[in-house]
Amino acid sequence: MRVNRPRVAAIVIGSVAALAMAVGGMAAVTLAAVGNTAARPAHVSTASKAELSAKARIALTRFLREGYKPSAELVRPGGANLKAGASGTTAVDSYNWSGYADSSATPNTFTAVSAKWRQPRTVCSPEQELTAYWVGLDGYSNETVEQDGTLAYCFEGVAYYYTWWEMYPGGSVTVGSTVQPGDVIAASVKRSGTSYTLSLTDFNNPANSFSTVQSCTTCQNESAEWIAERPAFSIGITPLTFFRTWNPVGAVQTSNGARGTIAAGPNPTQITMFDATQTYPLDNVSGLFARGSSFAAHWLNSY
Repeated sequence: MRVNRPRVAAIVIGSVAALAMAVGGMAAVTLAAVGNTAARPAHVSTASKAELSAKARIALTRFLREGYKPSAELVRPGGANLKAGASGTTAVDSYNWSGYADSSATPNTFTAVSAKWRQPRTVCSPEQELTAYWVGLDGYSNETVEQDGTLAYCFEGVAYYYTWWEMYPGGSVTVGSTVQPGDVIAASVKRSGTSYTLSLTDFNNPANSFSTVQSCTTCQNESAEWIAERPAFSIGITPLTFFRTWNPVGAVQTSNGARGTIAAGPNPTQITMFDATQTYPLDNVSGLFARGSSFAAHWLNSY
């Protein structure tokens, strides 16, 4: 696994025109951003809201297209990173992931992963912050990831929520832009040979739901994950958006032909996100409960 020590970087967004030039020529991604209107001051005009939404859309497009690296960035790569975790698990520290992963050294061990959750509410500061909540296959010990979930993005103090999927190293595809805090989300990735079905249902706002079939002939299918992520890029890692608690439930995987919980999978591993100096955790990940099918991640800090 190629793991690089990430660098902390200030993320500076220029004018809409400058960003439009920066992303010109890139493959189109639908990012019709609809923000959390409750977070906007009442006096902000409709035109100002539209301008801010457009700026957020361009900035997020740039994030998702320029150097995004969703694979786990471990604090201490290799076996030295392993330690005792919650009951029945091992544990690792990561700069960009938190949650749980099951893993195997045998290719094609996993064929499915899924979970449900309520979309956490984000409270934004003036800086840009980004958190992705997802389920997926691969990425823990290799550099392909087949994933889908929700995204919370803070841009100029306003929260935007999306649904999305990705077959990394292919680009992220943002589908829905009307996700609201508290929406009940069900996400899954299922594999049959080299064919992958990535599905997400937003039970409160169905327009955000999707199901897409993609192919991958190089994916190893060596891990299954349930992750809250602050995305890593070639220039650094974005700050983690505030979330009081992210609580996946009914989290299951299928490995070696058997369907089971996180706890029932091979090598269940607890992952805690740390700051760039390896000094303090950015969130607190609980032990597994509900017979090994659920956990809670509690936000502690942005970076």
